[in-house]
Amino acid sequence: MNKLINLTYDSTSYQVPAGITVRSFLNGPLKIPTEALAYSDNPVVALRMNNEILPYSARLETDAGVMPERLFSDIGKRIYRHSLSFLLAYVSHQLFPDRNLVIGHSLGDGLYFNFDGQFSLDPKDVDLLREGMQAVVASDLPIEQELIAYCAARDYFHQKGFNATELLLSYRNDPTLSIYRCGDYMDISYEALAPSTSIMSVWELRPYGERGMLLRYPLSRDVLHIAEFRDHPLLFSVFREYKIWGNILNVKSLGDMNRICGSAEIFTFIRMNEDLQHRKISKIADNVVEKGTVKVVFIAGPSSSGKTTFAKRLSIQLRLLGYNPVQISLDNYYKSKSEAPRDKDGKPDLEVLEALDLDIFRNNLNDLYAGNAVDLPKFDFTGNGRRYYENKPLSLKGNTILVIEGIHGLNPLLIPNLDRRTIFKIYISALTQLNLDDHNRISTTDNRIIRRIVRDHRTRSTSAQQTLEMWPSVERGETFHIFPYQNQADVMINSALDYELAVLKPYAEPLLKTVKPEAYYAYPMARRLLGFLDNVYPIPAELVPRDSILREFVGGSEFDAI
Repeated sequence: MNKLINLTYDSTSYQVPAGITVRSFLNGPLKIPTEALAYSDNPVVALRMNNEILPYSARLETDAGVMPERLFSDIGKRIYRHSLSFLLAYVSHQLFPDRNLVIGHSLGDGLYFNFDGQFSLDPKDVDLLREGMQAVVASDLPIEQELIAYCAARDYFHQKGFNATELLLSYRNDPTLSIYRCGDYMDISYEALAPSTSIMSVWELRPYGERGMLLRYPLSRDVLHIAEFRDHPLLFSVFREYKIWGNILNVKSLGDMNRICGSAEIFTFIRMNEDLQHRKISKIADNVVEKGTVKVVFIAGPSSSGKTTFAKRLSIQLRLLGYNPVQISLDNYYKSKSEAPRDKDGKPDLEVLEALDLDIFRNNLNDLYAGNAVDLPKFDFTGNGRRYYENKPLSLKGNTILVIEGIHGLNPLLIPNLDRRTIFKIYISALTQLNLDDHNRISTTDNRIIRRIVRDHRTRSTSAQQTLEMWPSVERGETFHIFPYQNQADVMINSALDYELAVLKPYAEPLLKTVKPEAYYAYPMARRLLGFLDNVYPIPAELVPRDSILREFVGGSEFDAI
């Protein structure tokens, strides 16, 4: 007798055979179309089962609450972006089987790709890829998740020349592996993919730079159209520089990093990572001084980018050049929570510029510029939050440079009347250059989330679930108040360290495992982060230098940075 399970959706219970596929459940009891899916119809692309995100081909084995996940939801948009990458990799392998397509990094509303080992890309090849993708979309091919034996997966990736994937698998011993198949093409994806190629009709593929291409997707503010192209040359140059560093360090993917973490090379590798970053900070200090008129350095970047430690290390370099740097954190100008602006849910919104007491900040800075002594505030974040003073007046001297850091440091509305000649602007972010393998990237956002989970638990006793549930507000703030100003920076710096996930993993994993299935928003994200951390070879935090930016998150910083 076949076992029956109860699946509950929208207060209605459906009794179905155990092992029914997501596709059959959607198409049968729920009467939701699963064939000839069109992007513009906002189709269902996955199913939540106890808040686990499952593709169409997954089988349902237990009683559970379920909810269809549509394309234009936050989860659906992630699925779409990953599916586009899979589509490009599939078509590239069909057209150019002897070339190795490598996903690079996000750039605005797109993902950068290039062919490994090729230093130029013929635009005609991009045309062929575009036409091939369009043909596959029109063919409405199914994309299905399958479990295959470990040895079969390893042999397939070896035969296809997917060396980064094969290397990554060498640090796993699962008896079976989950792969996604389209026709005779297989690849690994660490997130659910769309059920068929027909959905993937809204995108743009364009040549970018001398050797690459940009695969663009719709933004959340207009999911039906590709926005007008906006370039980010400064951000691209930073990514390119750090890819060069990766080549110097002989690390292109997580498998390379795991190999080093499991050997005595790790000691030298960490030192080289830190020294490369040290050289960059030293060069930025030179740039500040060479300008000749700088009185204030503004440092901005998204959450968990390492602004505090960077400001302290930059200040040391400025001192070596004969200047007297004075650090100011914009965090000390926050309003109390009861006075802060409210977000759409009525909660204090600490991500907007107006969460700062701008009058006090502007008065303080104008007084300092005028030569007056100023007692700068401090802020205590416990409880409702309160501002206090230490009665330590400060005044600008001839060799004083203010180093001001905070998420709004590049916002021109922060203090609009300062002489631009006296300002130097720096943008900092953790721009991860490592990939899981050639077709699966580690997003910079995921890197920063893991940093913040570890730091906030250590410094504020904040649970991983609380941090994850707060993240949408953080991202909204970054989208509207930080990223629009990044190209106004005089210089950008990447605070990511190739080895940092290996250090963060032992801290982050147990915290993420405390997030349970009833956490609607946090649980899918926790499962996703745990999924990719499972591929990381851990190393102890004792190996991290005390002046490292990474110490801001795991503790033990010589700068007391938190």
